[in-house]
Amino acid sequence: MKNLYSTLFILFIGLAAFGQSAEIKKADKLFVQRAYIDAAEAYENVVDKNQQVLQNLGDAYFYTNQMESAAEVYRTLFLRHEENTAPEYQFRFAHSLRAIGNQDEANEYMSDYTGEEVNYEDFARKLDTVAPHVYTTEQIMNNSASADFGIAFYGDRIAFASTRNQERPVYPWNKKPTLDLYTAEMSEDGELSDIVLFSDKINTDEHESSATFSQDGQVMYFDRNSENRVKNEEGIRVAHIKIFRAEMVDGEWSNIEALPFTSDEFSTEHPSLSADGSKLYFASDMPGSEGSFDIYVVDVNEDGTYGEPENLGTGINTPHREQFPYISEEGVLYFASDGHQGFGNLDVFRAEGDFNEAQNLGNTVNSGHDDFAFVIDEENQKGYLASNRRGSDNLYVFTREDYVPPVVDFDDRETNLETGRQQLKDVGNIYFAFDKSTIKEESKPTLDKVVNIMNKYPELLIEIGSHADARGSDKYNMALSERRAASTLEYLVENGIDRSRLTSKGYGESMPLNDCTQPTGCTAEQYAKNRRSEFTIMNNEDTMNSNEMEDKE
Repeated sequence: MKNLYSTLFILFIGLAAFGQSAEIKKADKLFVQRAYIDAAEAYENVVDKNQQVLQNLGDAYFYTNQMESAAEVYRTLFLRHEENTAPEYQFRFAHSLRAIGNQDEANEYMSDYTGEEVNYEDFARKLDTVAPHVYTTEQIMNNSASADFGIAFYGDRIAFASTRNQERPVYPWNKKPTLDLYTAEMSEDGELSDIVLFSDKINTDEHESSATFSQDGQVMYFDRNSENRVKNEEGIRVAHIKIFRAEMVDGEWSNIEALPFTSDEFSTEHPSLSADGSKLYFASDMPGSEGSFDIYVVDVNEDGTYGEPENLGTGINTPHREQFPYISEEGVLYFASDGHQGFGNLDVFRAEGDFNEAQNLGNTVNSGHDDFAFVIDEENQKGYLASNRRGSDNLYVFTREDYVPPVVDFDDRETNLETGRQQLKDVGNIYFAFDKSTIKEESKPTLDKVVNIMNKYPELLIEIGSHADARGSDKYNMALSERRAASTLEYLVENGIDRSRLTSKGYGESMPLNDCTQPTGCTAEQYAKNRRSEFTIMNNEDTMNSNEMEDKE
């Protein structure tokens, strides 16, 4: 009898192990097919969750924006398998913690991931002093039954993508219908009406989204999943995204073709056409990208051909995701990224000029969830974005205003007669040796004055603006001035000033205080005058006015 019980027990254990193995195999298949909702349900049925099960279960929740569940699973993963867990799980764990408001733990895991100290609170406080605008956002409609995103200006109407068409096939990732493109009227208070599907020439059973239009409304670019599936690394056939072009002919969208630089082997997506129609910005994971997706630009030639796509470089792109570019009429690039420091998951950033630096738009736009597909009418200071901060993707309308820092009343201020900026009274600048960024001994009494004044006025915010002389290349001098600004800031921090009250900015050789704009022709003393750090008061209304005047000049 004893042997019979032993045999039955062994048989029971074997059947349980076989059942668990079958459940894992079923869940793994759903996971590689990107059927994440069903995969999560299957993984939850596994009683003894090994490391791979925990990794996939956490990812399945993360990719479907179930951040509380994702954080709980990732926490278990790190408690049991921290030494053997790949760094990308630290990255996703930190973002899921951001989304649920656990900032201290998110700081810890993101710091481990980056190898640098990450402090969310310091970042947010500092950004409050430098973000140029504040935004008032309002959800357009509470449409939990479908996902809506990607508004584009379309004449006096708008276009957007939605999963609301119940006649389309269900997409396994989120168990919603595939995306179609719609057009609608938008009222002054952000209400959608007269919602109409684009024709079947545009919409198919594949995903269509992210439309952009020429100024005359006669040309349209948009996303569509390729009909051709190619095998990925897991051997699963995947349909990549292509950018298509369509022309308006006799009131109908016609001549619909994929752009020549698209491919079945990688995705090109989220097109945005410049105001003059000469450049098309888009996201892609094509070979040579910095990360999973990068922002690119391609010339649109007058004869209808295209140039070679050009990666916008490391000022914009990171080893992670950069998507949803939008180029405004004023040439400002807005895009979404989870690679630059932000508030969690995708944040909206802006960049100007040569796109060397990305600036977070701040927490009046961004949340701990995905915030993306930002577009703006800069003349009217109004626009739209998408966010899944309330569960599914929804559309938001916003208005934008210039940020005005709080006014601080104090006597220790004066106007710099050479720059027109408000500065600390009787403090002046500090100066640097040629090609150096180290603080001179003779500069320390001046810096100590700055410390004393900032201690006297705890609300005071200062920009450290640093400069170089004209000897050396523009690029080198910009980097040199940034190092000078950083070393100046660090001295103040080491002497007790909260980092969040300080902003450092390098100006290179762009703002000389004399006529020494060439690498030769001036005395050593004349060049030395431009190797400086200045201290500008940032929370004084007069300062902001003088800065605006300087920008206009």
